[in-house]
Amino acid sequence: MRFLILFCLGIFFLLISNESLAQTSRESETKPVAPSATQTFSKKKKGSKKAYNKNYDQGIKDYENLMKANKKKYKKMEKGMEKPQYSDPTYFGHKKPPKKRPKDKRKFCKECGIVH
Repeated sequence: MRFLILFCLGIFFLLISNESLAQTSRESETKPVAPSATQTFSKKKKGSKKAYNKNYDQGIKDYENLMKANKKKYKKMEKGMEKPQYSDPTYFGHKKPPKKRPKDKRKFCKECGIVH
């Protein structure tokens, strides 16, 4: 008996769910698609490839200009590093070489951490 009731309920719900998926008369009366609408999607834009190449070439030129500017900047920095305050070890990182004081008057230097 239970099996029969469950079976009938299952068929009843199955019929209800199929009825909700059925097509109504309003949906079948859709307007036909115009042939001009399909043609607009099939045309390709030819200018986009040229525009991409133009942007790519411009990017390369910008990169080359940047590298030239960097090369100039690094040369200038290298030339500045040849100054004695950077290359001579007696300067200890000072702009001018530190004074050689007598042993009883020496001071601790905050800049280089040496007593001189």
